[in-house]
Amino acid sequence: MTVVEQSAAAFVPAPPLAARARNVGGSPVRDILAVTARPEVINFAGGLPAPELFDVAGVADAYAQVLAESAGQALQYSTTEGEPTLRAALAARNSARGLPTDADDLLITSGSQQALSLLATALVEPGDTVVVESPTYLAALQVFAFAGARVVAVACDEDGIDPEALDEVVAREQPKMLYTIPSFQNPTGRTMTAERRAAVASVAARRGLWIVEDDPYGELRFEGERVPWVATYPGAEDRTVLLGSFSKVMAPGMRLGWLRAPGELRRACAVAKQAADLHTPTVNQLAAARYLADRDLDAHVAKVAAAYRERRDALLDGLKDALPEGSVWNRPEGGMFLWARLPEAYDTTELLRSVVEHEVAYVPGAPFFAGAPDRSTMRLCFVTHAPEEIAVGVERLGRALRAV
Repeated sequence: MTVVEQSAAAFVPAPPLAARARNVGGSPVRDILAVTARPEVINFAGGLPAPELFDVAGVADAYAQVLAESAGQALQYSTTEGEPTLRAALAARNSARGLPTDADDLLITSGSQQALSLLATALVEPGDTVVVESPTYLAALQVFAFAGARVVAVACDEDGIDPEALDEVVAREQPKMLYTIPSFQNPTGRTMTAERRAAVASVAARRGLWIVEDDPYGELRFEGERVPWVATYPGAEDRTVLLGSFSKVMAPGMRLGWLRAPGELRRACAVAKQAADLHTPTVNQLAAARYLADRDLDAHVAKVAAAYRERRDALLDGLKDALPEGSVWNRPEGGMFLWARLPEAYDTTELLRSVVEHEVAYVPGAPFFAGAPDRSTMRLCFVTHAPEEIAVGVERLGRALRAV
């Protein structure tokens, strides 16, 4: 028998993928975006900040200054915890907003998405229970599924988590953590009231529960008063991880996020990050720190929020004529998303392909539910297109829904 024949006879398939990789599918939203990527489609599906509102000149100048003055440092390896100048600047911003924070309380991550993955690595054993809002951020569901968690949804209404329902779920399921997006939630755009935040903190303290408070949208407020972070309420101080990001207020391509956590958990996340990518790119961290030092980020965010308010209003103005009779939707006070529910007979997943033929798109609500989905719901992102494009898109949506 020749060597070739021996090799053929001895052929054995490579070992299979890990069970978590086989059992967790791709993102339905990414699949939808691939279908709707044609430039003629007015896309309410993606959660993409408006690129024309990026402060390109300010960000470019920050990079130029960093590379001109400290290229050796900027292009070198850095510490896993993050550049001290950036952590100090972020700590000062947190402290000014009512949450006393030191630079050493923070870990810089490659977007807040990585922070979620690090927390799942550090906290979640296979089989552990994680409680989430109903509905919730789709990519968080993916992270928890990869970690092998059992994900349980808690009932919510227009004011956020129902504290009594949370107390019952925690008592029954004994979860390790609660994941929540209290301000301008993805996908619903709702904001949890101060009273509800205090109640959530109380449940966590009484029942022994970690709170993961994700806040990528909180600075994008158009109207109303800012509600303090859950982390500031009594009972939450020693058990809340606060996640933040520059993706929605500076530029998502910089991939800069952070987590603020109690010491032992933060150190465990740092070890997990070291194993994952060593550190977040140094040049991006230094450029962000320079931007914060030289520019007025709050003024820039106010400009972006004003533009997003106009876009939200354009969407709201058109929905009353576009959606079928009996539909309901909310009026978010900030953020990027609006949540709509059509009459029960409608299945927005089944309708989507027909709707896309009219050159408009949304995200069906079903993938955002950990439990039984509400198939009549949809998420509409209102920030990517200008008001006049939104008006055209909503008119197309109305025609598409009437056609089916």
